Amino acid sequence: MSQDSAAATEAARKLTGRRRREVVAVLLFSGGPIFESSIPLSVFGIDRQDAGVPRYRLLVCGGEEGPLRTTGGLELTAPYGLEAISRAGTVVVPAWRSITSPPPAEALDALRRAHEEGARIVGLCTGAFVLAAAGLLDGRPATTHWMYAPTLAKRYPSVHVDPRELFVDDGDVLTSAGTAAGIDLCLHIVRTDHGTEAAGALARRLVVPPRRSGGQERYLDRSLPEEIGSDPLAEVVAWALEHLHEQFDVETLAARAYMSRRTFDRRFRSLTGSAPLQWLITQRVLQAQRLLETSDYSVDEVAGRCGFRSPVALRGHFRRQLGSSPAAYRAAYRARRPQGVAESAATVVETMVPSQGPPSGRRGSPLSAAVAVAASMGPGEHSLPGPDAYVPGRPALPGQRSAP
Repeated sequence: MSQDSAAATEAARKLTGRRRREVVAVLLFSGGPIFESSIPLSVFGIDRQDAGVPRYRLLVCGGEEGPLRTTGGLELTAPYGLEAISRAGTVVVPAWRSITSPPPAEALDALRRAHEEGARIVGLCTGAFVLAAAGLLDGRPATTHWMYAPTLAKRYPSVHVDPRELFVDDGDVLTSAGTAAGIDLCLHIVRTDHGTEAAGALARRLVVPPRRSGGQERYLDRSLPEEIGSDPLAEVVAWALEHLHEQFDVETLAARAYMSRRTFDRRFRSLTGSAPLQWLITQRVLQAQRLLETSDYSVDEVAGRCGFRSPVALRGHFRRQLGSSPAAYRAAYRARRPQGVAESAATVVETMVPSQGPPSGRRGSPLSAAVAVAASMGPGEHSLPGPDAYVPGRPALPGQRSAP
């Protein structure tokens, strides 16, 4: 029996008599984006038995008083209220309307009660914030959209946030990354319930891959959390971004901040939700990614220009983050990218990445300006990997972490 099947069987044994795993309640709130909300409605609410997809029973529940307003000013009326959740063995919370506002207490109580009675609870994208507010992610691995992962990690420190994954299956609580990753997780649920053939049939009807390779690493950007803009550590972080082409470590950054390594680690994590070493490796890989996309440097030269001590180190970190070798990544990128676009972008990167050699010590470089802009961004415009972002061993299926 697979790990997924074992976890599903154990969770199913805890279901109370009135709950059935194939009864899926989708909890909608006003202000939720319509695309994320429509994903579980499409996957679990349409009869596709003619294509070999087992049927689920869908209950669309309003998490608060309607009408529910969504993207583009549309108004929705849910046919059920929170009471219908008591019949569901699977409860899905699509993207929450705002990571800064608390979910309704009544909805959180309904989720806790459903979980206590054995229901499988699913959070798509920022729906993870609702699950975290209900206490259902405490001590568990989870993911969300990479842009909001630092906020989730900082606000709920007991949650083990991993922004690399497309989705995380922890048995009876599951979370996904942003938007399209909700489809990946819903397909995974169908695969867990009914097998690979049923999930493959559904994927063909949706015209999507049954399983996507890789995770969210390729989408991470180098922006800084808003909170760091006025902190003394901001200058150290800005220096690090300007000097990625040099070989330095976290001890160097701690010394520049006039802190011990232990104090620096604690302060950095409290501000960004990420350990400094994790963050530094991510920035070097991101810089390598850009150079591979926009320059003709060899892999050895890219490694040197991104501060890696050897091409072997670059290849190892690059493969762990992006799921391919640097050479394979460049080939795949150029195969789908017009040559003219890559050439024009190369000029921009050249101004941002100094050649190897003594640092110029310049202020006001393009990268400094980018850091200043990033530091002034509002909520939802920044990103950094969350804690435990780089742990040994990848899951057997690309883009997925399942219950141990």
